[in-house]
Amino acid sequence: MTEIVALHDVPEFHEQTDVVVCGLGGAGVSVALEARATGAEVVALERFSAGGGSTMLSACEMYLGGSGGTRLQRDLGIEDSSENMVNYLMTCFGEHADRARVEAFVDGAAEHFDWLEAQGIPYRRSLFEGRDVVALTGDSLQFTGNERAWPFDQRATPVPRGHLPEDAGHEGGMVVMNTLLGKLEGAGVNCWYDSRLLGLIQEDNGRICGVVAKVDNAPRYVLARRGVVLTTGGFIMNERMTQQNIPELASICTRHGNPGDQGDGIRLGVAAGGVAIHMGQAFVGVAHYPPAQLTYGLFVNAQGQRFINEDVYLSRLGAAVSQQTDMRAFMFIDNRYFARPDYHQTTEIVAVGETVAEVEEEAGLPPGSLQHTVEYYNRYAAEGVDPLFHKSPTWLAPLIEPPFALVDYSLPLLQPACFTLGGLDTLPTGEVLNAEREPIPGLFAAGRTACGIPRTGAGYASGMSVADATLFGRKAGRQAALQPQR
Repeated sequence: MTEIVALHDVPEFHEQTDVVVCGLGGAGVSVALEARATGAEVVALERFSAGGGSTMLSACEMYLGGSGGTRLQRDLGIEDSSENMVNYLMTCFGEHADRARVEAFVDGAAEHFDWLEAQGIPYRRSLFEGRDVVALTGDSLQFTGNERAWPFDQRATPVPRGHLPEDAGHEGGMVVMNTLLGKLEGAGVNCWYDSRLLGLIQEDNGRICGVVAKVDNAPRYVLARRGVVLTTGGFIMNERMTQQNIPELASICTRHGNPGDQGDGIRLGVAAGGVAIHMGQAFVGVAHYPPAQLTYGLFVNAQGQRFINEDVYLSRLGAAVSQQTDMRAFMFIDNRYFARPDYHQTTEIVAVGETVAEVEEEAGLPPGSLQHTVEYYNRYAAEGVDPLFHKSPTWLAPLIEPPFALVDYSLPLLQPACFTLGGLDTLPTGEVLNAEREPIPGLFAAGRTACGIPRTGAGYASGMSVADATLFGRKAGRQAALQPQR
């Protein structure tokens, strides 16, 4: 990778434009469309033969609400407020949260839904009230995170905010990205496919004024009169970067993303003077549901102790399991609620017995540990309470019907889906910041190249990545287009 090229070393410019967008995933296409709508000329570079990125591979739920609710929420009679949504997101990410970014996200979320519908993305006016990772019922609204689980339900009123294209199921990304990509030509965006970003062009005063791209196996220099926006994705597919930043997960996770998630934009942003933050944070998915009945089970560690309320979202469970000894965890469950998880085909039954003691002994857990855990849980579950971890009464029931089983959900066995959350430090309007948190003139970032709303898997909810990428992508596109020409 060329990285940084001084302006005075550029032999010639092969193209001049106002804004250069680097990557046409969900963030990049949103940047390009908004920059054009603001009146800027746009060149968009895409390293592959077509756009889409990781957004196209996703179910493309978008986590939206606040401001009285989106049009979809309001049409279903569901009330939401900015204060409630901010409270939820701040609870999700705690000390990792950027309040200014959270508030900007919430302030723009309802309008962003209107924009998506205006592009032609269909949303059905129906709510899926069950417990699933992605609604497969054709409904367009669902709970997608920890909204109904402790402690989140104590700090914010539970509201469904996962917006899914109608009848899309797991292929919502195809619906959304095909729609948005189809708008580029008509909007007048100059798209360069099979064009890999190699470096940024920087003036002596530090301003970024263009890019170097590899096109037809030769370097091409593009002048950006107003700004360059980095939207090349995260770094989950980069072995060196994952070993450096998430070494405990790099060797066991199933890398969730597209082949272009190599961290190019992050590395170029740092080379230009930017700062990468929260690089050790990742989504780790332990999908213990569906079927929803598995929520009745108990998760215990290698010491036979519970460590979480089992009604949480799959990435909160993944984050908790990653903190256990050797990342080992097991589900204890009885015959009444036993089932195989839909999304994990590698789970193994490590012990079966007519009594808890038999299961404990066969699994090699410390004597009395599992027996005490189950006895304590059952005693209070019969009263509809969980004094230790506050699982919702909806999912509380004594586990008393033999045979009993202990199922292995250890991360080295599951090899769970994982993607990175760290990226460049930016303002909500996309400006890349240096170590003093001052904007680097002419340089912007969005999507997984930037560190967005979701900053720890412990508070993640489905739809946060795509909503963040597209909403802040639009903000970055608008801000770049409004910069004065160099």
